[in-house]
Amino acid sequence: MSTPSTMRRLNVKIAAGAVVCDESILKGDITIGPRTIVHPRASILAEDGPIVIGEGNIIEEMATIANRLPPDSDVECPVLTIGSFNVFETDSLCEALKVGDNNVLETKAKVCREVELTSGCVVGTSCSLIETEIVPENTIIYGSDCHRREMNDKPYPQVGQLEFLVRVLPNYHHLRKPNMKLVKIDPQN
Repeated sequence: MSTPSTMRRLNVKIAAGAVVCDESILKGDITIGPRTIVHPRASILAEDGPIVIGEGNIIEEMATIANRLPPDSDVECPVLTIGSFNVFETDSLCEALKVGDNNVLETKAKVCREVELTSGCVVGTSCSLIETEIVPENTIIYGSDCHRREMNDKPYPQVGQLEFLVRVLPNYHHLRKPNMKLVKIDPQN
């Protein structure tokens, strides 16, 4: 007989090559792509709809990715999709239903459900995006007033940090075992 916690775990799909610390909080229908790093105490909460995370993302400790509906909502919750090579720094919150590639949410950054992050965006420390908008590519949001400017160059993926974490985290933390074969996850589907 299955317990509720066992049932929840069956909905978590981890691709081969992903490093998911056992101390992370994973709830609901979640798909984690290859080479994605999920630190201890990171939370991925698919409360009202599924979450699909692409390849090579870094989700640091106490970062939260959540797919949840506002209270008093009767609509069906769509899939929250995250592209590849994004970084969610410590204590950041992402509820955006669509996140492209090569984005960075710095420490304590907050991106609400009504926001779409395209690609190459940086949401600075303690910046909050709470109004409906599509953030243009290569936008930096910074400062206490959430000023904006466009970057001249596209940001580089955090490949060095990814490779380091893939080598080091297994030495110090228990990991959840992959339960999917190595496949290319297309977060757009």
